[in-house]
Amino acid sequence: MSNLKVLLRKCFSTLSEKNKLMILSLAVGIACGLAAVILESLVHVIRSGLTSWFENGADYLLLLIYPGIGMLLSLLLLKFVIKDNIGHGVTKVLVSLSKNESRIKPHNTWSSILTSSLTIGFGGSVGAEAPIVYAGAAIGSNMARLAGMSYRNITILLGCGAAGALAGVFKAPLAGVLFTLEILFFNISMTSIMPLLLSTVSATVVSYIFLGDDLPFHCTLSPFALRNLPFYVLLGILCGFVSLYFIRATLWLEDKLARSFKNAYAKWTFCAVGLGLLIFLFPPLYGEGYDALAPLLNGEAINFDGQTPLACMLHIPWLVPAFFLLIMFLKVLSMTFTNAGGGVGGTFGPTLFVGAICGFVLARSLNMLMEGTDMTVPEQNFVLVGMAGLMAGVMQAPMTAIFLIAEITGGYDLLLPLILTSVIAFGTTRIWEKYSIYTKRIAKRGELLTHDSDKAVLTLLKTSELVETNFKTIQIEDSLGALVEVISQSERNIFPVVDMKNHFQGYISLEDVRKDMFRTDIYDKMCVYNYMRSAPEYVYENESMDSVMHKFEKTGAWNLPVVKEDRTYIGFVSKSKIFNAYREELKEISHE
Repeated sequence: MSNLKVLLRKCFSTLSEKNKLMILSLAVGIACGLAAVILESLVHVIRSGLTSWFENGADYLLLLIYPGIGMLLSLLLLKFVIKDNIGHGVTKVLVSLSKNESRIKPHNTWSSILTSSLTIGFGGSVGAEAPIVYAGAAIGSNMARLAGMSYRNITILLGCGAAGALAGVFKAPLAGVLFTLEILFFNISMTSIMPLLLSTVSATVVSYIFLGDDLPFHCTLSPFALRNLPFYVLLGILCGFVSLYFIRATLWLEDKLARSFKNAYAKWTFCAVGLGLLIFLFPPLYGEGYDALAPLLNGEAINFDGQTPLACMLHIPWLVPAFFLLIMFLKVLSMTFTNAGGGVGGTFGPTLFVGAICGFVLARSLNMLMEGTDMTVPEQNFVLVGMAGLMAGVMQAPMTAIFLIAEITGGYDLLLPLILTSVIAFGTTRIWEKYSIYTKRIAKRGELLTHDSDKAVLTLLKTSELVETNFKTIQIEDSLGALVEVISQSERNIFPVVDMKNHFQGYISLEDVRKDMFRTDIYDKMCVYNYMRSAPEYVYENESMDSVMHKFEKTGAWNLPVVKEDRTYIGFVSKSKIFNAYREELKEISHE
């Protein structure tokens, strides 16, 4: 690795930073396109080998155990080979942007691909998009670091990797760019757009070369009819409420499983059994579920005879939407069981799947209610638009939702309902839920970069790096004479007071003791605690900078003590140091 680093830097030494960025963005795009091809191919090969020979109902009993095997293989790889937690890929990328200076471990360039292909290939009910985004971001980050790029350009190339990976897996270059702009990047300029476009276009070309020019989702659409607009509005509202369920149920169930099972193998057992039963009863929950969407997108007959004991429901008209309504709600359980049980996958694919089912259930129900009238709605169109609606709500990324669905289905004729439904779903969700499924947890921890530059810069600043430690401490039981001795050796005008265990007790300002400094007759009579003040607030070593600034605003202080949880003294943090760091960080992320 070190030799490669030296070679890369030597090759790039004569180029300007801007030219290096363009060349590397192209290289990142090609690498991410290849990564997407490898992941898609591995998933296809594993799935075909396991299920292509199924002929009768008895064969489908294997669906009870396949997903559990894939989860176990992934769990063992994570535990004994990779030795890292690589789940929730998009969220991990966001954390690397805010807390790790856009640095992602090198193993993430391949570990997410390997574990997610096993998880999904064996039937884990998750998507491949988040793992490939994580792998792509890792490719971009590590290429940039090897080439010795600046922090800002490492961040841009990380975004190029994420955008290229998504573009490669969906053959959707514009959606890849919009995904990065809406979800990952908090500060963007025209100099950042060009590398992103180069990366996504090159990744898409690679995907076309190896995977063919077929669209990811083939669908038979009906022409857009203006009279259906009220129903698309209804779909947007429904997608908004389903998005709320998707976000909150997923996070609640993940937390519940984490609290209930401390042993990884016990959790795997529970999740594998639960997932196997769900897939056995509802086969569309197997894997990403995209194959099950083909009949819905093309108006074909739906038939699961011989695959599930519940197939009889599909022979009773009113039970068809009920069957798919159950799938819509249970997809959250199957997805969470997969991830919690040791599998590696994302929520991107399940979001598309649930949105499609949501659109189908509404359209089929409306058509059955309006049976006998001249009013019908095109079910295929609603399936497609529902995918965009749920993406807009769950991911809080309406532009990505609109153009991704248009690109992967060729559904540009439905641009108006795509926009309408996505915007309404997004707005409905935002009334009750401020954050997306990717950002909710890290926002609570104060680790989320936002499009608000002030908040983004504060998130990037680390309290631990701004602590000043050149303050002379004094023991609380010491005399005034000892304090004067300490003052004579200090360059600061604040003196932290600590006890024998170095626990912070208060502080003394030079102003407080100035009037008695030259009264040698009271040096032994007066003690430190006679001059000591209590701190108006404490700052903790790992506290978010946003919280620190709130404490400064509330107290009006210029300096605040920094302590550990047990109040062990560390140092002080000052407003002036924070403001200087803020200006430098803002200059760094905004530099053209």
